[in-house]
Amino acid sequence: MPTPAPPLSAPVPSDAFGTPLIDVSALVPGVRVLVKDETRYGSGSHKEPAARAVVARAVADGHRHVTIATCGNYGRAMAAACQVAGVECTVVLPTGWSDGGAAMVAAGARVHLVDGSYEDAVDESRRLAAAGDCVDGNVDGPYAEAVFEGHGVVVSALRAELDEPPAVLWLPVGNGTTAIAVRRRLDLYGWDTTVNAVGSAGNNPVLTSWPGPYRTLPPESVTTTDHNQPLVNWHALQGDEAMTAIAATGGTVLGVDDQELCDARDALAAHGAFPTAAGAVAMAGLLRTARSEGLVPGLHVVVLSGR
Repeated sequence: MPTPAPPLSAPVPSDAFGTPLIDVSALVPGVRVLVKDETRYGSGSHKEPAARAVVARAVADGHRHVTIATCGNYGRAMAAACQVAGVECTVVLPTGWSDGGAAMVAAGARVHLVDGSYEDAVDESRRLAAAGDCVDGNVDGPYAEAVFEGHGVVVSALRAELDEPPAVLWLPVGNGTTAIAVRRRLDLYGWDTTVNAVGSAGNNPVLTSWPGPYRTLPPESVTTTDHNQPLVNWHALQGDEAMTAIAATGGTVLGVDDQELCDARDALAAHGAFPTAAGAVAMAGLLRTARSEGLVPGLHVVVLSGR
């Protein structure tokens, strides 16, 4: 049996990993729901452990300059990780996205703006890495295994904090990296946990391809808004493998709209969690499923991804 839920909104201790679990079961009566608030990292992004792992590997290989592309979250995480390690950081960001890179500049990174999409930013960051003295730190670059290692930390944290595996783990989906890493760590621990991935409806090929085969979207078909921006991809860099990983857990993929993102964000604020609308995407997926078909019994854990 699951352990009794703590008082409403009281964080479950998470000193070893730095991000709390918060009970939000009142949002879905009859089911125990905890949010893993990964927005509490200093960078505000759940991608911080992955960025730290990439920087550590890069430094071990003798590199002192890392370049990546970002929609915002990975850029903030990488800027923070490089600053701590004393490593140079160049972030390539689509013009007009995120906060224009202000938070990354404040952390010591150089921000290189490009016209176009996230995928255009990835191409430019790879060009910079090939032409300069920096190394490619993108999620599918030479340090992809370090990225997976970092993203798996959330499962290790849950293992330290919970008496039993969650029945369902709800994740955001963009490039698909987090889902792959989580599946690997679940397998390592022998956890029989279903993984459900949630994204911006119609704006990610993992969603539009599900259950397969994976196909990219026409670049002009995706729509970026102030609320869904970090979730939009016409090509998910690791989408095919992510779909395989999710399916292997018996999970599913679903999309939510901007109103659902905002509603989830607002609902979480009453429980002491303050993600952006995009950062609340996994919660939006859980709430949509609870309304439409109900949730399976057992403990549900939702990963919040950015603030």
